[in-house]
Amino acid sequence: MNREEEIKKQVQEQFGKHAKAYVTSVTHAKGEDLPLLVEWLKPQADWRVLDVATGGGHVAKTLAPHCRQVVATDLTVLMLEAAREAHLEEKLENILHVQADAEKLPFLSETFDVVCCRIAAHHFPNPAAFIREISRVLRPNGQFVLIDNVVPDESGEFASIGDFINQFEALRDPSHVRCLSPGEWKVLMEREALEVQQERLRKKRFQFLPWVKRTAQSQEQQEAVEQMLLQADDHIRSYMGVSIADGRVQEHEIDEWMVLCKKR
Repeated sequence: MNREEEIKKQVQEQFGKHAKAYVTSVTHAKGEDLPLLVEWLKPQADWRVLDVATGGGHVAKTLAPHCRQVVATDLTVLMLEAAREAHLEEKLENILHVQADAEKLPFLSETFDVVCCRIAAHHFPNPAAFIREISRVLRPNGQFVLIDNVVPDESGEFASIGDFINQFEALRDPSHVRCLSPGEWKVLMEREALEVQQERLRKKRFQFLPWVKRTAQSQEQQEAVEQMLLQADDHIRSYMGVSIADGRVQEHEIDEWMVLCKKR
């Protein structure tokens, strides 16, 4: 088994354990980016939409009422089953659930009007292959929305922050691969004829303890993640909006980038 296969197996194990938690997670289910997705895309009734790495199925649930069909994919079968159960409870019957690798999509070229991927791409071992597949399955003039955690483009005082954030995320969640910067994503997108139309960068604020408990496997792991923040340099803690009370981390922030692209 090569390194990429090992990572994907780890992703399946990690998300299989917590599938139902991602369906009900307020952070994932109630994000302000979901209504913004509809506002940016202006979905049409005849569209076929692909939701890559659907997770708890929140993007599919948001777009299904506006489109002919949504195909929701995920690498993890248990996650797909949890999403399907939630969609059936909502009586959303135009969502098809398909197990699929985001880097090897099992669809013909130029099949979809829209492709979305939300808060998942930092788990993909080969982002270039992922973007190449997105462009392939999109129809000409089709739209792609990526929403994901990012690190700052490295320059000046930000040079060390990206490495810290990725090490910090990997310590909490072994299935984490790497958050890219917006600049790195744009290079990959331009290479595959995906032109940026609109973008937004925002800070997401989390209560630290529920956030770390969602993926940590032990009390020791939780403490190690917290200590990493407590011992970080001042400029890193400032950038991440870390708040501390009585020697314990209370809250912190993560950068989230949302971008709308159009296929040339």
